[in-house]
Amino acid sequence: MRCVSPSLFRRFWGLLPQYVSVGPSQSPNLSSKQSSLRQSCSVRPGLLTAPDVVSYWQKVFEKNGIPEARESSEYIVSFVLGAKTFQSLDSEKLRSPLTAVQQEQIQQLSCKRLERMPVQYVLGEWDFQDLNLKMRPPVFIPRPETEDLISLVVEEESRKCEAKNSETFLVAVPSPVILEIGCGSGAIALSLLCKIPQSRVIAVDKEEAAVDLTRENVHRLQLQDRIHILHHNVSYGSAKHLLPWGPMDFIVSNPPYVFHEDMASLDAEILWSVFLEVDPRHPDLVEDWLCAHPNLLLALRAVHKDFCGKPRFLHIQKQSR
Repeated sequence: MRCVSPSLFRRFWGLLPQYVSVGPSQSPNLSSKQSSLRQSCSVRPGLLTAPDVVSYWQKVFEKNGIPEARESSEYIVSFVLGAKTFQSLDSEKLRSPLTAVQQEQIQQLSCKRLERMPVQYVLGEWDFQDLNLKMRPPVFIPRPETEDLISLVVEEESRKCEAKNSETFLVAVPSPVILEIGCGSGAIALSLLCKIPQSRVIAVDKEEAAVDLTRENVHRLQLQDRIHILHHNVSYGSAKHLLPWGPMDFIVSNPPYVFHEDMASLDAEILWSVFLEVDPRHPDLVEDWLCAHPNLLLALRAVHKDFCGKPRFLHIQKQSR
């Protein structure tokens, strides 16, 4: 992961006018027009507008190799100004100078993005299928393509309803029961509950962090009456936990599917986990070593046992600063 050196960080900090006054020599990568803007704003703090700040952080992100630099900057500025997208900001908010508090909030979020934290984690929330969901590591961020998976389930349920209603003797169509394995943030489960109003969902995940985040999003959307969330590993545990809900009409899952040979080419934002196979005597040693090196920003998240019941596999997670 690309890191920002203390000297470089101080320079980024100094370029923002509400903190200190800077001269052209301290910002050699800015154009004369930008340097002039910084100098004038340092004398009259608070005169930076939303487009000014977006342009500034876009250049900082580009200089540091941050993907989607423009989009990242726009999302952060929009979030601080209370909008979903930069394009949805009205003309008054685009013209009005940002307050010192707003500029500080933007700077704090932008510094997290400089550490290659995904923008969804930076903001702490993200829209999916018109639902605003909380997001935080280490729970995976739903991809836009996942909306197609939801559409397939909705289309199949609609087809079933039409087939039942076309029969000579109309019969009541029972409420579908949907099992999601690996619920993550709850994006799929909650989208299906909204798209299929009569449905019920059983959401299962082996990670406690995912279960907690799904539960938080469920209450955020007031859908707790139609969903049951289980902290359970279906690969090794018994299915008896699912028996009270009877037969399932649909089983849906979006598990991690990145090939090992593709891992090296992934953006740094995605490379947040390390999985190791070790000797059963190693987990405690590794945890002690990581605790003794906090500057690495790594933590032992889980120890998984092999088929003999011995601690064999380590899950090491990258932490944000």
